[in-house]
Amino acid sequence: MKGKSGALDRRSSARWRLLLLCAFSFGLGMLFTNRFWTAPNANNHIMSQRRRQDQELQLVSEDCNTKRKHEGHKDIMGEVTRTHEAIQLLDKSISTLQMELAAKRSTLELVRSGVPVTSETSQPRKKAFVVVGVNTAFSSRKRRDSVRETWMPQGEKLLQLEEQKGIVIRFTIGHSATSNSILDKAIDAEDAQHHDFLRLDHVEGYHELSAKTKIFFSTAVSIWDADFYVKVDDDVHVNLGMLATTLARHKSKPRTYIGCMKSGPVLADKNMKYHEPEAWKFGEDGNKYFRHATGQIYAISKDLATYISINQPILHKYANEDVSLGSWFIGLEVNHIGERNMCCGTPPDCEWKGQAGNMCVASFDWSCSGICKSVERLKDVHARCGEGDSSVWSALI
Repeated sequence: MKGKSGALDRRSSARWRLLLLCAFSFGLGMLFTNRFWTAPNANNHIMSQRRRQDQELQLVSEDCNTKRKHEGHKDIMGEVTRTHEAIQLLDKSISTLQMELAAKRSTLELVRSGVPVTSETSQPRKKAFVVVGVNTAFSSRKRRDSVRETWMPQGEKLLQLEEQKGIVIRFTIGHSATSNSILDKAIDAEDAQHHDFLRLDHVEGYHELSAKTKIFFSTAVSIWDADFYVKVDDDVHVNLGMLATTLARHKSKPRTYIGCMKSGPVLADKNMKYHEPEAWKFGEDGNKYFRHATGQIYAISKDLATYISINQPILHKYANEDVSLGSWFIGLEVNHIGERNMCCGTPPDCEWKGQAGNMCVASFDWSCSGICKSVERLKDVHARCGEGDSSVWSALI
């Protein structure tokens, strides 16, 4: 009996040991399994966060680099623009000084040769932004009155425009072939009434417009020290505010020649209106002129006006005044600036452009080389295409 019970105890003890070993193994397996799977999950989460942070840092870095590059590009372009403007201003200053020096030398040569210098040229010149010469003739009294009634200020306003804005406007006219004639006396009386003439040392005549142009610029330069000098015909409508704004955009540029640039045919036929007697100089029949501004209105800078004044005696005159002016600048470093708003048509053309926000500087009819029947129509053109009386006073110059 004792032997049987001892065998049973040994078998029972072995089972318990087996159960305990299984339980211990199971527990150890669970512990090992938890550690094995939990650690990678934590590591994966950490790695995922790090990758996401790295990507965000990379995006921020790329964005900063892009911004720095863009800002650097803007800074470089700004420096280039400022440098270019500074060079233009310096070039203009040098050009002006050279022209003024040449003018002084020219005056000195005249004095040495015994030619009298007028009081106008010996007096200090008046500062101005622009001198506008309105080309007119003895027979154009009605045209002048229509201009005075529309776009050209009168009386005190004309003086205020000079003093406050530096805009000088004068009708330009010479004298008749007969000294102190009735024509000259009529202009004297008209000038005494309006005080808006610039009298030129020039004999009036349609075929003498090229000579008149030279004398106008020379006379204007001797009286006013202006940035620009403008010639306009008395049958053209002008918006003074737009003219001043347009010129101001080119103020820093040296040797500027501004207008509606064209290149019309050279007319060799003597029966045609704008016949060119020296057509042979321009080559074969059918050739065109060099690029030049149309004669109804154009502007030149101070240095070019001074150049004309100095070289007046040797500047060649062609039959057409606008061609002559263009020819004087051939061979010079001149900025030809085409401004199409200086040659708008009369209504509805200038009216539509004004309504669209593109106000015209000048308006006229190409078919008439000015406004057709300007005395009758200028008021209507002014009413429909005018910028308003206050515009010139607010123009940024």
